[in-house]
Amino acid sequence: MRRKIVVKLFLLTTVLCTLILAVTFIGQTIFFQQFYANRKVNDLTTMINSFEKEYSKNPDNIQAIQRLEQDYYREQNIWITVLDGNGNLRNVNDFYLQVHVDHSEDQDKAFSNKTINVPLYNLMNMEDVLNKKAPITTEKRVAIYGVKKDKEIVPYVLGNLGTFVPSSQAALGKLSPSELEEGRGKTFWENQPLAKEIEKDFKKKVDELKKQKSASSITMVRGTVTKVHFPDGNKSYHFILSNSLFMERIRAFQANLLLNNSQNPSGSIQVLDYEQNDIKYKLFIKPVKDSKGATTYIFSMASLQPVDEAVQMVKDYYIYMIAFVLLLIILASFYYSKKIARPLLQINNTTKKIASLDFSEQVPITSKDEIGDLSQNINSLSSRLHSYIEKLQQDIEKEKQLEDTRKEFISGVSHELKTPLSIMKSCISILKDGVASHKKEYYFKAMEKEVDKMDMLIVDMLELAKFESGTYKMKMEPFYIDQVIEHICEQLFLEIAKKQLNIHKDLSVIEVMGNPQRLEQVIINFVTNAIHYTPEKGDIFISMMEAGESVKVSVENKGAHIAVDQLDKIWDRFYRGDSSRQRSNGGTGLGLAISKNILELHGVQYGVTNTENGVLFFFYLNKKM
Repeated sequence: MRRKIVVKLFLLTTVLCTLILAVTFIGQTIFFQQFYANRKVNDLTTMINSFEKEYSKNPDNIQAIQRLEQDYYREQNIWITVLDGNGNLRNVNDFYLQVHVDHSEDQDKAFSNKTINVPLYNLMNMEDVLNKKAPITTEKRVAIYGVKKDKEIVPYVLGNLGTFVPSSQAALGKLSPSELEEGRGKTFWENQPLAKEIEKDFKKKVDELKKQKSASSITMVRGTVTKVHFPDGNKSYHFILSNSLFMERIRAFQANLLLNNSQNPSGSIQVLDYEQNDIKYKLFIKPVKDSKGATTYIFSMASLQPVDEAVQMVKDYYIYMIAFVLLLIILASFYYSKKIARPLLQINNTTKKIASLDFSEQVPITSKDEIGDLSQNINSLSSRLHSYIEKLQQDIEKEKQLEDTRKEFISGVSHELKTPLSIMKSCISILKDGVASHKKEYYFKAMEKEVDKMDMLIVDMLELAKFESGTYKMKMEPFYIDQVIEHICEQLFLEIAKKQLNIHKDLSVIEVMGNPQRLEQVIINFVTNAIHYTPEKGDIFISMMEAGESVKVSVENKGAHIAVDQLDKIWDRFYRGDSSRQRSNGGTGLGLAISKNILELHGVQYGVTNTENGVLFFFYLNKKM
């Protein structure tokens, strides 16, 4: 048996641990990464919606918006900013050129003889500015190539006049050959994503822009630099400019927005995937209408590198996990064999003895787990079975006693009915034979008296059977017990006066809970017994005494004591204090048995005791609360 249990537990442990390991591996490699990414997207979507609410409170306060962007990066580790309808940063105003245009290639000459602002964060990196590799000064002649949209120009190439420009520009005759030759090798800056999109099939791109409703077009202007505003390296500048990857994604979005007219008028968040240097990113773009009805964009980027690192670390850790699981299986099988199989064998041996009614052995409890509980339960079961068998034996003995009592009860009933029936039979014979016809009235009265006694006996027997059936429900109500006692004394006045007895009452006005009719029956039995067994001119004491929440009612008579070995028997049926069951004192012998059942149905204490000069019957009642 031991071997079977250990093998089963070992196999179960192996399969379970392997299954857990397989589920963990599948979950980590397949589901965990996707779950984390989806969870990250949901969290970031919530953050962007929260950012939108904060941004809408002060959309024109640049410093407040910059602080908000910094707070989201510091607390949530996401890059987030706001772009205008052309894809330019709304909250950066310290990195630009002012150029006075003296020549414009657009048809309506919208920029001629005007000063325009040229944002530089999409054309050059902050490193070039901080390292002073951007030699642009005032009075410098520059050429700007850009996308014209809504009377604004979004530059994608900026250079000294004559700077080398893409061949597509030369093909359209934007610059003369001498100007192109003059600018070759000289410095120029460009928005690379936008420039690359324009360079691809340039003529087709120009035609497509002309057909779009936005009336975008590619143009070139020339002019003179009138103001240069670079961030001061010694002072703080907008931290978004330092993230070249984030700025590159903004430029790519701007190129797509301007050239492909990519917009999301529904207002829902657009989520894009991006990967750079084997690191995955999520891009979030949400269009927002400002107070003037113009479209702006909340642009955000978050890295998924932490989850990739976590997944990779888990994969690397699997070899250690497998070794640990194998060790765990060995230890678990040893534990099961020592801690589970052995107690089970002990339990098996003990239960075999219990099955053969041997309750002498107990299962040792060596643990506080389920096996310990099982051992405790088996021990409890053994003890209870042992006690139940003993109780059953006692019940058998009681049943024998009850059988003896039943025989005694039948004998008593037979005895009680035999005497009146014999008297009635004799009276009938005398009346039938006509003997002593002058005493006919006497014999009729004698028979009537015996009939009344039999009737009383039958009523008492039926009442006693009703109380002992276990189905009778005692109806309780409040009443004054002193009034009941006074009424009983008035009822028994003739019997008391006949024996010239002295009744001493010590009563109080107390309201109790009980059944007044049944308790009246009890008190009548107690007082009647006292009258019967008190010598002529003797004393009877009826008293009430408070005992906490209860009241003790006592009836004491002066006279002969009850034998100590008979005190418990006086509550039995047909008990009269002598073995010959003399009828001289009257009654059916069931009064105290009925009183006992009434008091037990009330759930109160009762009893009888010998006093110095007589016998005291008492019972308790609960006060009305």
